[in-house]
Amino acid sequence: MSTQLTLDDIVAHLDDLPSLPAVVMELLNSIDQEDVDISVLAKKVSYDQALTAKTLRLANSSQYGLQVKATTIQQAITYLGFQTTRSLITSAAITGCFPEGRCPGFDDKAFWRHSVATAACAKVLARQIRFNQDYAFTAGLLHNIGRLVLVSSFPAHYAQVIAHQAAHDCSLLEAEQTVLGVDHVQAGVALAEHWNFSDTMRLALGNYLQPDTPGAGFLASLIHVANAVVCALDLAQAGDDMVPRVSPVAWDALGLGEDTYLQLFRETELRYDEITSALLS
Repeated sequence: MSTQLTLDDIVAHLDDLPSLPAVVMELLNSIDQEDVDISVLAKKVSYDQALTAKTLRLANSSQYGLQVKATTIQQAITYLGFQTTRSLITSAAITGCFPEGRCPGFDDKAFWRHSVATAACAKVLARQIRFNQDYAFTAGLLHNIGRLVLVSSFPAHYAQVIAHQAAHDCSLLEAEQTVLGVDHVQAGVALAEHWNFSDTMRLALGNYLQPDTPGAGFLASLIHVANAVVCALDLAQAGDDMVPRVSPVAWDALGLGEDTYLQLFRETELRYDEITSALLS
């Protein structure tokens, strides 16, 4: 069996992937919009009880420090603001969207641990540099979503990617490109376009491994650094989490000193534990 795929093969299978709740699609599509009817969206989310419960569990976790417990989506929006609540709803939906156990050798739980850790680190980084924390959190959570596209659509092919990486001790991207001819970054961008993600999010997903690319956008640099930090801290405890080479351009773009990074490491570990218990338990 040839394992080589094309971008057209990936796009052709996107309709077969699990679909997000319509309201979550609406939230993702509106990330760059200001004129959103919040009360209507809150009402739509509340019709999905499982999504509401998971979102509120995250909103009430200690990292958000609410003095009063939020018991409805509308309350969460009132206490935390619309943008933060939107990122929580999106996170709750996406972490429960894809089926597990489809691909031999692929550790679904380790995948989500890495994604959540990157989201946590990106949010902490964003706060340090006064960048939009909710954009950062969502992009961190989604940065590797292309892997789930490939695992869900082509599990037998992806099992060979995993075997190739283990045998040749190479990066995941190299293994994907060698075995498949396409990679998870391309698959992630294809999904972002299929799901009508904002331009901000598409650029970040498409360029987080190469933030020096002209026009990549600042969010790509932030996710690039967050991903590297999480790999170095080994929070996901995944065997294939090699520490990638960090782009000096991305590192310098954040403009943070050594002391700040030490503080960042500690806070990322703390936030990671809180978010993991709320999202993945």
